[in-house]
Amino acid sequence: MKKIIVSGGLGFIGSNLIDLLIKKNYFVINIDKVTYSSNFYNTKEYNKLKNYKFIKCDIKENKIKKILFRYRPVGIFNLAAETHVDRSIDNPNNFIQSNIVGVYNLLEYFKEYSKKYKSKLIHISTDEVYGDVLSGRSSENYPYQPSSPYAASKAASDHLVSSYIRTYKIPAIITNCSNNYGPKQHPEKLIPKLIYNILNNKPLPLYGKGINSREWIYVQDHCEALLKVFLKGKIGEFYNIGSNKNLKNLEVSKELINASKKIIKLGKKVKIQFVKDRPGHDLRYALNSNKIKHKLGWYPKTNFRQGIKLTFDWYNKNKNYYKSLSRKDIVKRLGKG
Repeated sequence: MKKIIVSGGLGFIGSNLIDLLIKKNYFVINIDKVTYSSNFYNTKEYNKLKNYKFIKCDIKENKIKKILFRYRPVGIFNLAAETHVDRSIDNPNNFIQSNIVGVYNLLEYFKEYSKKYKSKLIHISTDEVYGDVLSGRSSENYPYQPSSPYAASKAASDHLVSSYIRTYKIPAIITNCSNNYGPKQHPEKLIPKLIYNILNNKPLPLYGKGINSREWIYVQDHCEALLKVFLKGKIGEFYNIGSNKNLKNLEVSKELINASKKIIKLGKKVKIQFVKDRPGHDLRYALNSNKIKHKLGWYPKTNFRQGIKLTFDWYNKNKNYYKSLSRKDIVKRLGKG
């Protein structure tokens, strides 16, 4: 059975990717340093499986080398990262350490490992590295113009990986994805926070006037794209992964309210509430994903209306997920600058 390492596998995208890989009959080694956004609830159904192993490890640690040479994975999906823009505004240090120093450490050991064993590193990044895209859609050749410390740290990690590909000829690929949503996402992010508030009869806070536009992709579609990149992607290439569907935050909220009405009775306090915007808030992200479609034959399967219903349904049936988190991490406002 082929082995795959997923770093950051207790997180949102990582745990959904593990689910896909296990279904595809891979042996998955999940390495995660266990932070506030890590959640063992996300992987509880795998614990007794023979083709799943969890190892507590920070990608900054030397332990990474031992894990690589012991398990000899055919692939590594690097999802270990600090990802919340508001937290990066409050304290950029963790983002520099995880997203830059951690990636550097992983690259150094992967460089050594890949000389002896055939393997491939897929480094997962974000559309936020491109900054504001006020018109059109950013292709893989679009310049990096990150606005937040989070986006800048991810941009730096992309550059590091790219430099190792060119200088040291490591077998790696970089992906940049649009906003993900779906089951198992920490409620510091927009959609699960709104769902939490709907389920608890609270107002739905939106920054500014709710006009910020994001391209939304259902997490399972993203995971399928990552597997496609691993299997068929070309070493050294960048691949954008998106749905080609943009929605303003206000539109997202209205879709979510409509979806939730059909499943539960809404409380009287469930109303949209505009709050002070965060500093440096990009107005619009939008990816051109033609490359992965034309070169690798990947297309998203889930439209937003379907996806948001599936997402709300999961949280409604998994209320214990919220109980596994610190309440202040759910309700506290961050990123005021």
